[in-house]
Amino acid sequence: MSGSNRSSIDLDSRRRKVLFRSWHRGTREMDLVLGRFADAEIDKLTDDELTIYEHLIDAPDRQLFSWLTGTEETPEEYDTDIFARIRDFYTLPEEKLS
Repeated sequence: MSGSNRSSIDLDSRRRKVLFRSWHRGTREMDLVLGRFADAEIDKLTDDELTIYEHLIDAPDRQLFSWLTGTEETPEEYDTDIFARIRDFYTLPEEKLS
């Protein structure tokens, strides 16, 4: 069981593969982080954004998690708009924190 609630029937083969890879990372934490993001956003990514996302998910789980949590500085090659979208996907707006 992947945890995904999204059907991949309407996706092209490239997006189906990326969705699968997002849910099958190696650590459950990153499965949930990237899988949920991919469920919500995979069909909205342009081809160029998908290329950037594919590069990002090639990074090791431990490093990617450290970058997302801010415990390590994100290397420039990974500090992209897509990375920011993933991070922002899990960030509550300030007004919800009050």
